[in-house]
Amino acid sequence: MSYGPNPWQQTQWDWRAAGNFMGGGAGSGLLVFTALSGAQGTAAMLLVLAGLALVGLGLLCVWLEIGRPLRALHVFFNPRTSWMTREGFVATLLFPAGLAAAAGVTGFVWITALLALAFVYCQGRILKAARGIPAWREPLVVPLIVSTGLAEGGGLFLLTHPLHGLANQALMAVFGALLAARWIAWIAYRRRLAPSAAPRALAALDRAGAALQGYGTWLAFALVAPAGIGLAGGTLAGLLAAAAGLLAAGAGLWLKYTLITRAAFNQGFALKNLPVRGVRA
Repeated sequence: MSYGPNPWQQTQWDWRAAGNFMGGGAGSGLLVFTALSGAQGTAAMLLVLAGLALVGLGLLCVWLEIGRPLRALHVFFNPRTSWMTREGFVATLLFPAGLAAAAGVTGFVWITALLALAFVYCQGRILKAARGIPAWREPLVVPLIVSTGLAEGGGLFLLTHPLHGLANQALMAVFGALLAARWIAWIAYRRRLAPSAAPRALAALDRAGAALQGYGTWLAFALVAPAGIGLAGGTLAGLLAAAAGLLAAGAGLWLKYTLITRAAFNQGFALKNLPVRGVRA
């Protein structure tokens, strides 16, 4: 769409930028849940490496989006004002800490989890700093991005429960709390966004939000609750938890993809005073 007073959809950030938020958030959440689970040995190593791989895949996506990839190091030049720079610095600490955690070095799994939290927080602040996109600049986008990243990571952790068997009742309760927190963040964000965003942006968000609430929250909670409160056990509990994790992670990833690629409408030009020939401004 040509420039004008009506909102138009930005085209600079596409699926590759969305991939950074999707992989980075889900990978960070998985690293946090790995620390909370107290995983040891091979299970801890594989979970940490999977989380780092997701974060790395997200960073690879955004690197591919850069018009001149060889200038990617320029992202480190502006730490005082750029949240993208801060995300890059956190990433440079996250990977060596994560590798140390995967190697079993004592204490590094918690350092990795804290860095993962910082990483996903930086992602939320990157969106908030985009002043021209109403769906991104809304301050409540930060808790939405953080909560959905953690919920996605928890979902991936539960999805892999049949392989590692570490998803106990306490972790399922944490997962349920994150589903509730994400739902609250989404409702508050959507209400605050209503007066400022373009109708097409709201329509795209509503479609993704319906999946987030229906499948990613209520159905996921209904599946994990029996295992979380002990009504289901053994193989059935593992399967229910895995299904809940798949729904929660998938709905969150779809919401972020929609937010970056389909709901990213510029606000358009707004001229409060139009010049009129012969009339003094």
